[in-house]
Amino acid sequence: MADQLISTAEHDKLPGSYVRPETQRPRLHEVVTDADIPVVDLASSDGAAVVAQIGAACRSHGFFQVLNHGIPVELMLAVIEVAQDFFRLPAEEKAKLYSDDTAKKIRLSTSFNVRKETVHNWRDYLRLHCHPLEQYVSDWPANPPSFREIMSTYCSEVRELGFRLYAAISESLGLEEDYIKKVLGEQEQHMAVNFYPKCPAPDLTYGLPAHTDPNALTILLMDQQVAGLQVLKEGRWIAVNPLPNALVINIGDQLQIEPNPKLPPPS
Repeated sequence: MADQLISTAEHDKLPGSYVRPETQRPRLHEVVTDADIPVVDLASSDGAAVVAQIGAACRSHGFFQVLNHGIPVELMLAVIEVAQDFFRLPAEEKAKLYSDDTAKKIRLSTSFNVRKETVHNWRDYLRLHCHPLEQYVSDWPANPPSFREIMSTYCSEVRELGFRLYAAISESLGLEEDYIKKVLGEQEQHMAVNFYPKCPAPDLTYGLPAHTDPNALTILLMDQQVAGLQVLKEGRWIAVNPLPNALVINIGDQLQIEPNPKLPPPS
């Protein structure tokens, strides 16, 4: 099944299994490209303003960008580079990790669910379970040689950022800052390292179609050379244009229904 990976070669023609019916194709001409999503500077000295901005962004878009988030730029660049190096590995090396079993916590696959789909999505991805790191990191790719060190450092940094964002979101709802963290309990964490090859016909297919994330919070490091992410607001698809060194935050299904501020904090 690993021969289904689309990261193993360049493509000058879109295979038929990726061509969507005409009614399901992207309408790229309708995408709003000049209406940016909210941006929050986490280094602002006005903590109350930061909380208010995050709360407003969660309500208005469910998406926002964060600047000065504390994750070193050098680490972010290293993550993108080592991810690209992984997908450049020879097909036989990547095939060692391939699986279309959606229950596996660590696997390389393609599209979304190739067992059940009639039309595929134009992406390959590496799924890594990340918490607790010591339980899973030994099963992560051994190539490139720096992969485990770079990705595990990044996962740890992202986890702490996620808890900071939980605190701000809790406060924006008038709750104690540890409310969401306590309600959600011991949080799992996983990383999807997505690879979107150059597409020969982007008007006929998707990297990923419209969806919501089933988790609580997604922290997205976007390669600025790869466009395409959009958020739906008031019936219009708005292009997400990441600022340099920013991270894009997406509120998932678990946080979409906000806690009731009248409830006491969990014990």
